[in-house]
Amino acid sequence: MPRPNLPKDLRLVYKVSRLYYEQDVKEEEIASQLHLSRAKVSRLLKYARQTGVVQITVTSPPGIHTNLEQQIESKYGLEEVIVVEVDESQTQEVITRAIGNAAARYLKETLQDGDLIGISWGTNLNAMVAALQPMNSKDCRVLQIIGGLGPPMSEVHATELCWRMSGALNCGLILLPAPGIMSTRQAKEALLSDPHIQRALNLIPNVNIAYVGIGSPTPNSVLLRDGSIISQSELNGLLDEGAVGDIALRFFNQNGAPIRSELDERVIGITHEQIKRIKRVVGVSGGPGKPTAIRGALLGGYLKILITDHKTAEALLQ
Repeated sequence: MPRPNLPKDLRLVYKVSRLYYEQDVKEEEIASQLHLSRAKVSRLLKYARQTGVVQITVTSPPGIHTNLEQQIESKYGLEEVIVVEVDESQTQEVITRAIGNAAARYLKETLQDGDLIGISWGTNLNAMVAALQPMNSKDCRVLQIIGGLGPPMSEVHATELCWRMSGALNCGLILLPAPGIMSTRQAKEALLSDPHIQRALNLIPNVNIAYVGIGSPTPNSVLLRDGSIISQSELNGLLDEGAVGDIALRFFNQNGAPIRSELDERVIGITHEQIKRIKRVVGVSGGPGKPTAIRGALLGGYLKILITDHKTAEALLQ
């Protein structure tokens, strides 16, 4: 940018700047007081900013990580990143609650009339739903995008999450009344003829915002917590194929490429391709052991928005 011409009266630049920035005098009042035109006052203030006479600095308060958020947005091409402050001594449970609270605030701030909200399952989404305050939404609906996993009465079960979320938002609900994983591909195909299941699956392409957890295929994962979701041998098979994470049981490797396994063919729910086609996918995840899975999801282009903790965020930049 070319350097602006130097005003004849530099003293006037400083005087106008002090009145405007230090004493909060409006431009029109300055013009009247100094017998100048409003346009000239504006030119003098612009000159002051361009030449460094006036320097404006935005300082983030403690616990706010705007710079970190912007770096991740730029590196991974995301629309928005929300980073919450955590302490190194905090447990995973506390970190999950903090992330869930931030996700609940984001949902409340961005909810639009007519939204069809997809939701998967997991502990972070459970924390988000638990933090939701009752509100009235107009013409919104919650859609279960993966069949049930684990004990039906579990808080992280997809059906239970959808019930509680629709209750908090006071909106419509469409459930996917099927297990998340069938024993065989043939059993899955037979179940897909059910009209209620078909209705839910057919609505997935209409989802305009989805809230998803990001899982890690590790021995202490919720996937293996009670042995009712996947077996250790199935987990080993996924690891052999290079799986580092999943969204709604759709696994991917460290570069985000889909893992096409036999298990993948038995899942009832949203597909890799459908996740990518949703306008806004909000990943809600964080804590130790999550950066590799989250990075894979980001590189695979599955997420548009990420809500996580600052330690995980820092790891994503390394």
